[in-house]
Amino acid sequence: MSEHLTLSAPANLRDLGGIPAAGGMVRTGVAIRADDLSLIPREDAEALIAGGLGAVIDLRTSAEVRNTGRGVLADLPVAYHHLSLMTALGVRGPGARVDPRDPVAMGGLYADIYATAADKIVTSLAILALTPRATAFHCSAGKDRTGVLAAAFLLALGAEDDAIVADYALTGDNSEAIRKRLRPVLRRVLSEHGIADAMTESAKEERFSGIAMETMLATLRERHGDPLQPLRDAGLTEGLVDTLRRRAVHPV
Repeated sequence: MSEHLTLSAPANLRDLGGIPAAGGMVRTGVAIRADDLSLIPREDAEALIAGGLGAVIDLRTSAEVRNTGRGVLADLPVAYHHLSLMTALGVRGPGARVDPRDPVAMGGLYADIYATAADKIVTSLAILALTPRATAFHCSAGKDRTGVLAAAFLLALGAEDDAIVADYALTGDNSEAIRKRLRPVLRRVLSEHGIADAMTESAKEERFSGIAMETMLATLRERHGDPLQPLRDAGLTEGLVDTLRRRAVHPV
């Protein structure tokens, strides 16, 4: 990690505990979604571990990981899994980029990520099911790729679409802090991907509405019927779903 990076506390970190799921609600201390954990100061990392963190799933591209590394968590007792959901940022099909200001296009991109990276999502769900302590998963802003994995996790637990969209939309409360935190870091990696600065004021309204996630869920149902079908085709078994639900759902 570059010595010139400014470390800061996560701006978009939250435990998914309390979200309604089939037969109960998600347990606290199982799944934590976050923005870039490679940038956190040691004291914040140690506090997460003291609070129960046992594993990190890094959803960033290889270029993003090269940019900042793993940060201080690399020196602490946390399992690390790099499961990139995209090879390049913002690409939907050969040569086609998605306008981050278009929520419907972003939702289509999410559905594409969900299907094309289904094997990595299944692996992530297995980590969440089998890790005895909490698992945190993150990309950069903790919204797009993190939102796709959070949706897959909640779908596997039988959560309703409204609950999934509501969780996704909570990122809007943190939008300004996310931009402030990530802007210095993202410029270089976005340039590597041939993308202009996506953390602009013009992107604010789209990036933090619920429309993109609503579109993703509707697109998955239109294409596959059961939104879990792409994951089942990639190896999600009923046994893993049952294990995940026993681990992650608190009956009420």
